[in-house]
Amino acid sequence: MLVSLNTVFAVPLHCNGCVDDVTSALNKVDGIDKIQCDLSKQLVSVEGSAPPSSIVKAIQGTGRDAIVRGSGEPNSSAVCILETHEPAHNATPVRGLARLVKASSQSTLFDLTLSGMRPRTTYFASIRNAGDISRGPLSTGGLYKSIGSVTVDEQGSGQAFIVKENMPIWEVIGRSMVVGLDKDCKKMFLEDVVGVIARSAGVWENEKTVCSCSGKTIWEERKDAVSKGMA
Repeated sequence: MLVSLNTVFAVPLHCNGCVDDVTSALNKVDGIDKIQCDLSKQLVSVEGSAPPSSIVKAIQGTGRDAIVRGSGEPNSSAVCILETHEPAHNATPVRGLARLVKASSQSTLFDLTLSGMRPRTTYFASIRNAGDISRGPLSTGGLYKSIGSVTVDEQGSGQAFIVKENMPIWEVIGRSMVVGLDKDCKKMFLEDVVGVIARSAGVWENEKTVCSCSGKTIWEERKDAVSKGMA
């Protein structure tokens, strides 16, 4: 099932040459139907069926960063930062990111990216009944719904783009997501990664470039996130 998305990215654009470089890179990505660049606001809007993670990768290939600023209609998007709770990995606990966008009134699209996982292993994603991750995957409650699988490569990285029917996005916000080793998504292991699903901005709902809490620009916030393994 192909789902058309409208996603806005913050990209450091300084001149028309920057716009041309980004546009050229995105034109090589399958599934992109329309590209709009706003040089003054340093924003790039992309429409099509390409996963947001693939668009970010293409923009980063030009030597520029890209941060998702909104996707889908208002109140139709969510995000989940996936972390490990294994004591040995506390220094860099973040292992992945899941972006969720409403595909229809009764279906949700999952754009799942993993890194730092066990190489050449297949993991299985699921939504849990509870949003409690105080004890990692062990406190997330029973299975709400399974999502699908993602197989990581020899570097421990992987990506999956999945559309789930009969799963309105508003039903999963506040619940936890677990990406783990059990195919049936019933047994929990400390190695599994987990996070809480939270609402994120829709298209054009978040055009700010400076955080009102820290006073840092989004690029400074990005560097902090990268240093912590969060991006």
